[in-house]
Amino acid sequence: MILYFLQGLTLGLSATVTPGPFQAFLLLQTLRNGWKRTLPATLAPLVSDGPIIFLVLLVLTQTPAWFLSILQIAGGFFVLYLAKGTLASLKTAHLMPQISTEASRPGFFKAVLMNFLSPGPYLFWSVIAGPVVLEGWRRSPFMGLSFMFGFYGALIGGFVVFIILFATASQFGPKVNHNLRLVSALALLIFGLYQLWLGVSSLAG
Repeated sequence: MILYFLQGLTLGLSATVTPGPFQAFLLLQTLRNGWKRTLPATLAPLVSDGPIIFLVLLVLTQTPAWFLSILQIAGGFFVLYLAKGTLASLKTAHLMPQISTEASRPGFFKAVLMNFLSPGPYLFWSVIAGPVVLEGWRRSPFMGLSFMFGFYGALIGGFVVFIILFATASQFGPKVNHNLRLVSALALLIFGLYQLWLGVSSLAG
């Protein structure tokens, strides 16, 4: 059981430090809402991954390859939409002294949608984590669950540390905050275009 827990812990830490659209989205939310109001967004994988795991293990492996391509294209457009909003906010950042407490709610649901539309979790659970969970579950349900606890413990804990460190860096002044917001926007733009390229290339091939 410890072995499966350590596997989940290792993969969770790896997923946290691997740059992706979700990490860029967390940076953006930290800049807009502050680190305290962004922390609930770290729980988004607990909401979005349930359907993803179900689809991967029961449906995705039996569907044609174009299904993932369509998903990549949809996710790419959504990431580009977020990038556009971030770039637009650069012009009005000085007019936004404080975000209301309601901002954390749409931020959380956007985080859920971001993770659900990203092909990364589908690929991860179909290629890497899914087989490990199934193998552990066949031996003992506790082994499968230990992997899940290790993975999500490391993933969410890593995101929390990630947000706090970024928030600390963003407090060095408005110029640094502006530059970090610009980096977040460019990261979202790159990831969105990359997902679109992958989806279109797969359909064309």
